[in-house]
Amino acid sequence: MRPYASLKSLLERFFPLHRTLASDGMDETLRILGEAMPPGSHFTIETYAPGTPVWTWRVPERYVVHEAYLETEEGRRILDFKENPLHIVSYSLPVDRVLTWEELQPHLYYSEKRPNAVPWVFKFYERDWGFCLSKALFDQLPRHQRYRAVIRSEFITDPAQGMAVATAIVHPQGGPAPQAGEFLILAHTCHPRQANDDASGVVTAVELAHRLSENPLPPGSMSVRFWFGAETIGSIAYLAHHEDLIPKLKGGLFLEMTGNRNRLAWHHTRQHTHLLDEVARHVFSTLGDHEERPFAAAPANDERVVNGPGVNVPCLSLNRWPYDEYHTDDDNPDIIHEEMLQQAADVAEKIVRIYASDYLPQRKFRGPVFLSGHGLWVDWRENWALNRALEKIMFQFEGKHSVFQIAQAVGLDYWMVREYVEKFRAKGLIEALPIPSEAPLD
Repeated sequence: MRPYASLKSLLERFFPLHRTLASDGMDETLRILGEAMPPGSHFTIETYAPGTPVWTWRVPERYVVHEAYLETEEGRRILDFKENPLHIVSYSLPVDRVLTWEELQPHLYYSEKRPNAVPWVFKFYERDWGFCLSKALFDQLPRHQRYRAVIRSEFITDPAQGMAVATAIVHPQGGPAPQAGEFLILAHTCHPRQANDDASGVVTAVELAHRLSENPLPPGSMSVRFWFGAETIGSIAYLAHHEDLIPKLKGGLFLEMTGNRNRLAWHHTRQHTHLLDEVARHVFSTLGDHEERPFAAAPANDERVVNGPGVNVPCLSLNRWPYDEYHTDDDNPDIIHEEMLQQAADVAEKIVRIYASDYLPQRKFRGPVFLSGHGLWVDWRENWALNRALEKIMFQFEGKHSVFQIAQAVGLDYWMVREYVEKFRAKGLIEALPIPSEAPLD
């Protein structure tokens, strides 16, 4: 039983919040996700003090907006942050000034492509101030008037009010298998009042966590770790504080923009031909219409951190980008569709179930195995295809090819082959070598 009526209803709970790098809206979002994640997933929130060095970056200050508005000199309100958090440029500096049109105009932002929408603009590290409005409203504003711009914002450096991220972990049947390592699922919770980018990826990840909790991976599989936080800086801060985790991570998947009606696209790992790429291509080959893209092709996000220099964990990305409403207030729940969210969860689940349960069989025998003597022969009348592949499978137990790769080589279903290979392991004829780590040794 899910603690939400639908993924879209869960999304709608945190969609309106002022979710930016470090903010009260982000904290509330993580609290909501903690309630939505499956019991026993060890949901944990960590907070990092503003200004803390994290590799070549630093943790940003908490951003608090007490009020923000633009009005005429006579007091007619034109824009108000209370009505739409996109009306100000994210991380705008405080301002309280009366300005001429010529002074104000450089601080106004609009979208030429969507003239009736309010764009989302951010200046997280390039500090300035500004207001966002529709092009239609911009064109209507009198040029001869003077305007009062008010932004009462605060940048809090109190260590107790730092940037928060959250993680959870779902283990396979029988509990964690440390030798197998972990698979990492990421989705970012920032971006105020954006539904598809990336509230949709967040709820898709929550659904995936429930599926893996209700139907755990086979014993000995990877544990699956879920991460939620601010894009780029959040995953950098998390990994910088948990460098010991990096060698244990055997793969990752970044989920975003999964709720609109576009076809799904997947982005390769930086390795491009890794086992994880092979699994993704196989899963997507059964989907029908989809798109395959290079690593870090637009839109590039936290996979650049996880699969980047000094970390190098193979990481895919899955999304339905591009879409017209991107980075405007037209990116709202109206463009989110439950079946699209669920389809993305279906694809992600198939990738994770194969890759996280895969391993490299290493023989502990010499010569061909006496199959019938060990109860390993398969009657051709019961399974002709597997009977024909028995020796081809057995002869690849050299610790160089994974079960998935062996299944691909013989043209059979992964789960059928894995079930058969597991019988060799139960007889003590092979050992399961884990998928190797790609993390550098330094």
